Amino acid sequence: MKILITGGAGFIGSHVADILTADKNNLIVLDNLSTGKKDNIPSSAEFYEKSITDPSIAEIFKKEKPGVVIHHAAQVSVPASVKDPFKDMEINIKGTLQLLEASVKHGVKKFIFASTGGAIYGEHDYFPADENHPLQPLSPYGISKLCAEKYLYSYYNTYGLKYTVLRYSNVYGPRQDPFGEAGVIAIFLMKMLGKEQPVINGTGKQTRDFVYVKDVARANLQAVKSDVIGAVNISTGREITINETFSLLNNITGSDLPEKHGPALAGEQMRSVLSYEKAKQNISWEPSVSFEDGLKQTFEFFRKSYGLNKT
Repeated sequence: MKILITGGAGFIGSHVADILTADKNNLIVLDNLSTGKKDNIPSSAEFYEKSITDPSIAEIFKKEKPGVVIHHAAQVSVPASVKDPFKDMEINIKGTLQLLEASVKHGVKKFIFASTGGAIYGEHDYFPADENHPLQPLSPYGISKLCAEKYLYSYYNTYGLKYTVLRYSNVYGPRQDPFGEAGVIAIFLMKMLGKEQPVINGTGKQTRDFVYVKDVARANLQAVKSDVIGAVNISTGREITINETFSLLNNITGSDLPEKHGPALAGEQMRSVLSYEKAKQNISWEPSVSFEDGLKQTFEFFRKSYGLNKT
C-alpha cells in the first residue's frame, strides 16, 4: 500500500514510518525538518522536504497518488500555542485543510489524523475520559486539533473521505526532543543526565497518562488496517503525577535531585487520563509497554544518543 505520512522525520512520525516500512508498505514522507531529523526517515521511503502549509504539496499528491495519508506534522506545544495562537492556527488548521483538499482531489481513500486526548477533553468531568467525553479544550493547541477533527467529519460527509482520529494521551519515548517545550520526560531526562536541576511546573500534582511511542506507532498500523470511522483514544488508562514521574526518573538515572518547583504554566490542565477501551474493541489495540519499562528504554536511548553515562 502507498502511504504518505506527514511529519515522518519527527518523534512520533518516524516511529510510525518504521513500523509501516516493516509492514512492507510503500512510504512517502513529507517533513520540513523544522524539528524532525532526516536520519530518522527509513532509507526506503520517498522523502519530500516541504511544509504542510506550502500550497505546492498538492503536486506531491498528484505525482505519488497515495491511497492513505497519516498526518502527524503539527505545532505540538501547548505553551507555544498560548504564546502564538496564530502560528498554531496556521500549521494545525490551514496545514490540515491543504492536506484534505489534496487528498480529495487526488483520490486518497483514507486519512488518519494524530490528535490529542488530554488537550481536547480539557479538565475532565469523569475519569478516565472516553471518546464521548465533552470536548472542552483549554489551549489554542487543543482548539486547533478539535477544529481539524471537525473538518475531517465534514470531508467524510461531503466527499466520502474515510478517516480515523487517533487521540493520543501524553506520548514519550526515544527520539523525543529534549530541548523544546513539549515532552516533560525527555526534558527531565536530559537535565538529570547532565547533572542539572529540572524544574517542575506548578505543584507537580497535575497528572498525565503517558503512552510509549512504539505502542502509538502500532496503533497507527492497526488504524490503517481497520474500517473504524471517527475518534479513538490511544492511551494507557493509568494516571500518574509529574512528581511521581520525577521520582521514577531520579531512580532510573541514578540521580538524587530534590524536587524544584516553578510557576504553573498558563493553559495547563490538572488531570488527564483516558480510556482505551474503544481502541481495544475497534482496532484490536492496547498498550503493551509498562511506564517503568518505557522510561528505562527511553533513558537508554538518551544516554547512548547524547553520550551521557549513568553514574
